[in-house]
Amino acid sequence: MELQMRFYLIRLVCLLSLLALAAPAAPASAAPASVNDKPAVVPALQEWQGGTGSFELRRHSRIVLAAKRGDRLRDQVTTLPDEIEQATGRKLDISPGSPRYGDIVLSVDPTLAETKGGARFKEEGYTFRVTDRNVWITARTAKGVYYGTRTLLQILLLDDGRNSVPVGTAVDWPNYKVRGFMLDVGRRFFTADFIRDYLRLMGWFKLNELQLHLNDNGFKGDRPWSKVQAGFRLKTDNPELAGLASKDGAYDRRDWASFEHTAAASGVTIIPEIDSPAHSLAFIRFRPSLGLNNGESDHLDLSKPETTAFMKSVFKEFVPWFRSPDVHFGADEYRVDKPRYKAYFNEMAAHVRALGKHPRAWGSLSIMAPSADGYDRDITLNSWNNTWYGPQAIKRDGYSFINTNDALLYIVPFANYYHGHGLDGKYLYDHWEPHVFPGGQSVAPGDPQLLGAMSAVWNDLTEATYSELDVHGLVEPTFGALAQKMWSGTKSGVPYSTFLTTVRRLGVGTGLTKVATTLVNAANGELSVGRPATASAGEAGAAFDGVSTTRWESGPGDDAWLRVDLGRPETITKVKLDWAPAYGRDYKIQVSRNGKNWTTVARRTCRESAGSDTLTFDPVTARHVRLTGIEAGRKRDGYSLWSMRVFDVPDLALRQPTTASSSEVPSLGPENATDGDAKTRWASAYRDDEWIQVDLGRSRTVRRALLDWETASAQDYDIQVSDDSVNWKTAAAVRSKPAGARVDELTFPPVSGRYVRMHGIRRTSSFGYSLKRFEVRAKSPGADLRAAGKQR
Repeated sequence: MELQMRFYLIRLVCLLSLLALAAPAAPASAAPASVNDKPAVVPALQEWQGGTGSFELRRHSRIVLAAKRGDRLRDQVTTLPDEIEQATGRKLDISPGSPRYGDIVLSVDPTLAETKGGARFKEEGYTFRVTDRNVWITARTAKGVYYGTRTLLQILLLDDGRNSVPVGTAVDWPNYKVRGFMLDVGRRFFTADFIRDYLRLMGWFKLNELQLHLNDNGFKGDRPWSKVQAGFRLKTDNPELAGLASKDGAYDRRDWASFEHTAAASGVTIIPEIDSPAHSLAFIRFRPSLGLNNGESDHLDLSKPETTAFMKSVFKEFVPWFRSPDVHFGADEYRVDKPRYKAYFNEMAAHVRALGKHPRAWGSLSIMAPSADGYDRDITLNSWNNTWYGPQAIKRDGYSFINTNDALLYIVPFANYYHGHGLDGKYLYDHWEPHVFPGGQSVAPGDPQLLGAMSAVWNDLTEATYSELDVHGLVEPTFGALAQKMWSGTKSGVPYSTFLTTVRRLGVGTGLTKVATTLVNAANGELSVGRPATASAGEAGAAFDGVSTTRWESGPGDDAWLRVDLGRPETITKVKLDWAPAYGRDYKIQVSRNGKNWTTVARRTCRESAGSDTLTFDPVTARHVRLTGIEAGRKRDGYSLWSMRVFDVPDLALRQPTTASSSEVPSLGPENATDGDAKTRWASAYRDDEWIQVDLGRSRTVRRALLDWETASAQDYDIQVSDDSVNWKTAAAVRSKPAGARVDELTFPPVSGRYVRMHGIRRTSSFGYSLKRFEVRAKSPGADLRAAGKQR
């Protein structure tokens, strides 16, 4: 009886609260409705005309196909209901017929006209029109509609309630035809699951070409060629080629068909590359007589007619597998027999055309010939190196080309050359577009011979131990920036740090099975991301993994809990909950030092819908934080959270103006230490007495600093504070710090000032000072559980 009375009292309080909110306010002049800003999607929309209000997903919302027979629209959007469910928690059906209030309408209209986008709009562009009743995505092609659905998914994913789209109209198209990524699978096998996931990831960011480099070999060094790794990654049942495929991994025709299917569904074209006459050790190992020096080489012997005949047979065998209109025949870095190279180049190009494909090759003609005279010109070239064949020479000779410049766009994982730890995303975002080449070789934006650009991963270090997921960790940080610059250039209109925040929130998109985002950096003051978690039921870690498309689900009923272990006692001031449709109507936040004795620090009652919920409270020190459900909004579903985020006081230095006495190179500038990205860093000149300082914007009382050092660190340094950046007082002094990378967390008596700096006195090495993070906070741990409320 007592429980029943309590239930009715809670209901009465909720009802009275709602009635109070609904009561008419005193008459006042209505403020004009604000026009909606352009949605922050990646890549940014080319054009946006904002309206007022928003479209809301409803329980009866559907995906309506205004399709015509033969437009392949249904095939292109088959997975969209599952993707919307993964992004929003709501499952929509695909339906034919006329749209109703609340529907998303997809349409292919071959007559759709847009003058600004030109040919690019006709092939891949779309219009995105939102009213308060419907969302309309229309394009001339099914691929264009698919790209429009990526925009829709991203908008929903970034919305607090994951159900709202701002009213307005977008017209969107790519600046360049080729927006690509090349992966060297010849020297390191990547699983079929990884390839399929990367095709989906490329579609998420509207990248449209995946070039698979299907054969290659390691460098000889001081070893015999017999000891060098070599790989060819296609496996056929043809007995004449039995044994050609690599034993450590190869794709059969069924694998390849799955790649093509996934690519088509993701708006991507696969460009297969079979590379010869250099990089051909896999073919020579299969047929030693075809190699130079009696097989002791990775160069084919082009003096033998059977060499070219064999390579033609390889292409004849596998080209029927490929749906792409283009096939790449390599032709790079062959350093001998230049006259026969020209004959081979022309003959293989003609052979690819005879098989019904357009030929592509790597640009190497500046090294191989005094001029392009006599070379087949109906070939698309990758301009990969200014010396081998730069863009100006390629333009002069009349070829169409793709920017794959090695100095800017090559990753060789974990090497000490060619961006071994990932591309310079900030430089690319601030200074690069597909027409930009180093060494004064840039061409005009939109040059008609320039088709676009393609970044590349080359697995040169065949003896190194790293995984395909390690490669993903190097590639993912700049995938969004490259997509942005290839699709709409500078249209994002925000600084790199803000852009990267959006990329982190978007993650790797929907539908992936093996690859997950690596950009799970905590928000300002966040303590819980990636920490161990438990729950009464369901996958607890999904609420703390930093991935926006995973969620914790408790299952039916009111009684459930979700708990995170912060690893050590921390100061806690706020918990933010991102509810999925199965929300908590009544719940509380509890904390504990030992995981046994719990104290309630906040409680929410009468919540009526999903969405974001932030609970703040007086600072309290605890190691464990838990959500305890009291009443579920939908009892049949229980509770479901996209994320539960636990916060300390914020980092006052985050993304604030930061300067330094020096920087080793422009790309290692001081802003990297306060951008919130632990993968970027500031590095000073190679001398003592260097400093980095941050402007907090106004005078603040600070008590804590965190310095995340790279190997080039300080042995002796001071943390100093100033009101005018001229007169400094020392807040903390560090002396005789051990050499090497480490994190220094400093707590000191409260001191006020607008500027905070690290003043290096002495280095630990011959290099300068280098910081990955420089954080400043206002409060130190110390609040006690006794101030938080009654224990239970």
